[in-house]
Amino acid sequence: MTESPEEPDRLVAALRRAGCVFAEEEAAVLRESAGSTAHLERLVRARAAGAPLEQLVGWVEFGGLRLRVGPGVFVPRQRTRLLAEIAVAAVETAGRKTSERLPPVFIEAFAGVAPVAAAVRAAHPSAELHVTDFDEAALRYARVNLEAAAGVHSGSVLRGLPDRIAGRVSVIAAVPPYVPDGEAGLLPREARDHESPAALFGGADGLDAVRALIGEAPQWLTLHGTLLVEMHSAQVSDATRIAEDHGFTTTQHGAADSQTVVLELRRAPR
Repeated sequence: MTESPEEPDRLVAALRRAGCVFAEEEAAVLRESAGSTAHLERLVRARAAGAPLEQLVGWVEFGGLRLRVGPGVFVPRQRTRLLAEIAVAAVETAGRKTSERLPPVFIEAFAGVAPVAAAVRAAHPSAELHVTDFDEAALRYARVNLEAAAGVHSGSVLRGLPDRIAGRVSVIAAVPPYVPDGEAGLLPREARDHESPAALFGGADGLDAVRALIGEAPQWLTLHGTLLVEMHSAQVSDATRIAEDHGFTTTQHGAADSQTVVLELRRAPR
């Protein structure tokens, strides 16, 4: 697409007026994605009106991967790279403990477009991957992001998974919906207006989906399997009690933003 020398500055100024903090970076992404000047102008207007950048251009950069996303689906957050890094390491550890004939089995629950599974696939292509979600629109993008490398299953929490992997799963990772219902006003407008509420809100304390996941995980995990769950730091104490009630021990991994925590759950020794 041909631009006048003044065009980039005009785009950046328009995005800044709309409140975009990273206006220069967003302008570059929009210019790359636009097929014409008219298309670029439509994208800028939509972004200025609050549409998420990633949904507009159809992709999000996540840990060096370009993942497909689209209108209405939950856009993977950069804070979830911590969960992905821990999941990759856990799958590597599990792989060293299993034979070459039986590669480690990994599940991403509440997967959306499957960012964590995509990271695991890139690092450990021999692992057996499965993802599950109840949002069919998101799962369509998950299939694209994972190609034919994973089982993509429709179901709530861990339902819909094949029975044959029960008790064989080395690692489960999840970003369940964990925003308390009463805190919708604290979310960015683009999340409230353009993402599915079912992917955001987790009940009065934000832990409804976490409770369900912790309750269902034991039937799928190996004896030494790991469950990794992203949540807000304020929820860790309650989530730890829930985990202990189900026979898990826990370890906390804090993100640089000091608000995001990955809670690592393992079966308590008997």
